[in-house]
Amino acid sequence: MIEILDLVVQKEGRVILQGVTLTIMQGEIHAMMGPNGAGKSTLAKVLAGDPTYEVLRGSVQFYGEDLLEKEPEERAHLGLFLGFQYPVEIPGISNELFLHTALNEKRAFQGKIPLSMEEFRALLIKHMKQMEMQEEFAARNINEGFSGGEKKRNEILQMAILDPSFCLLDETDSGLDIDAMKVVAAGVRSFMNQDKALLLITHYQRLLDYIRPDFVHVLVDGKIVQSGDASLALSLEKFGYEALCKA
Repeated sequence: MIEILDLVVQKEGRVILQGVTLTIMQGEIHAMMGPNGAGKSTLAKVLAGDPTYEVLRGSVQFYGEDLLEKEPEERAHLGLFLGFQYPVEIPGISNELFLHTALNEKRAFQGKIPLSMEEFRALLIKHMKQMEMQEEFAARNINEGFSGGEKKRNEILQMAILDPSFCLLDETDSGLDIDAMKVVAAGVRSFMNQDKALLLITHYQRLLDYIRPDFVHVLVDGKIVQSGDASLALSLEKFGYEALCKA
């Protein structure tokens, strides 16, 4: 599905990613772990099309197309979704209006008939129930006045509605209590199937207790220094990143 080859990226003159190579196939869940400042969020933002980063070298193929040549909205239409580490508040635009517009833009790109507001509202309410969100959140402005956990649930709600093929979740577990973690994880698990792929970016093992990855990668100083199965995350939880770097 997505193939990242020797990706080198800088921002404001500082090289952050130093030759990242990673292939993610359909049906796979990958977890990216690493210490603060390792470049995990940078990788997610570059894949999503953040223009503040400069790609110095490397390539990214998404379904055989050059992802780096696409505008952010084109990447979204092709099926890429980024769940932000710190979801922003957008005053004046309701969740319902935003998601209805975004979904119909994607449907237009795919040559599909747009959904009426009535059709969309039924879809929205269905997914809000799954995320244990009250229906009143549909009319509220995007993330305005939401708690940290509510913002993260709202991110997964957006993912469910837009139904991307490749999802990047950047520290979705941050700020979540145990109950919210379980709800978010259930939403992520229901999203996954053999036609989709997922990259989870996280510091901690706890999210991976609920969403078991097929592969775990450790990013340190802008490089993937180790890859393995889910047991690698358990080792990191026990011994930490410093022990890995010294090994």
